[in-house]
Amino acid sequence: MKIMIRRNETGQLSAYVPKKDLEENIVEHEKPDLWGGTILLANGWQLALPEMAADTRLPITVEARRIGE
Repeated sequence: MKIMIRRNETGQLSAYVPKKDLEENIVEHEKPDLWGGTILLANGWQLALPEMAADTRLPITVEARRIGE
């Protein structure tokens, strides 16, 4: 699924899922640089992100895969 990852005004990472009209904070990420690992959203969804360069600029839209549906 396509998601947009951005940093909000307080510096917190969040993910927006357009198909579900859902925006949730990212409460945990597997890798320090975010990319290529999994993230956990505040609503309990776990998503796998693609590999990207550590210095990838935000906001960005990526193809993520939901884990544990």
